[in-house]
Amino acid sequence: MSYRINEIFETLQGEGTFTGVPSIFLRLQGCPVGCPWCDTQHTWETNPSDEVSIDALMAKNEASSKWSEMTAEDIIVRFEQEGYAAKHVVITGGEPAMFDLLPLGKALEAKGYQLQIETSGTFELKVTDSTWVTVSPKLDMPGGYLVRPDCMARANEIKHPIAMQKHIDALDSLLKRSPPKADAIICLQPISQRPRATELAMKTCIARNWRLSVQMHKYLNIE
Repeated sequence: MSYRINEIFETLQGEGTFTGVPSIFLRLQGCPVGCPWCDTQHTWETNPSDEVSIDALMAKNEASSKWSEMTAEDIIVRFEQEGYAAKHVVITGGEPAMFDLLPLGKALEAKGYQLQIETSGTFELKVTDSTWVTVSPKLDMPGGYLVRPDCMARANEIKHPIAMQKHIDALDSLLKRSPPKADAIICLQPISQRPRATELAMKTCIARNWRLSVQMHKYLNIE
């Protein structure tokens, strides 16, 4: 089993429950959901002409659509060669749930890594039982994909970007028709740190005992 990898880097997790945790990010290439505000649109298309060697991928110093085909073994070797200290691995994209992540998850967990996947909830999840699943539900996006009830039920954390009250209303409707498990953490994340969105998110989180997720990495200007 191999995976189309856009990027591998070590940093701090900047969002959600694990904010501030040293993490290795494993960004996969490919996503058909089409979120208008997406800040990784270079990961949407998988063009054969963009495939590069693993060495070239690791040498990238700016965001691009270049990707490399890597097995779980290739990925672990690169973690070790780079000397990464973090044991928390964030699998993101793109849309990582387009891939069967069980082989990768089992290989990483066997080496002592803890896994987190960040997904739109629009594809069937194929992850290990101990993988922390963060669903950032993408509703009414141009790609036309629906958020799956089984993804909502599996989520450890639901992290929802908001700008206006209609986004909270849409989340309420989703939670009603596809309820998560009782201990799932619900985070509201203001889109682009806009003041009005942040104020609305704070007010709602306090009223509902939800959690505010600010994009710490953007405030700190880190990757």
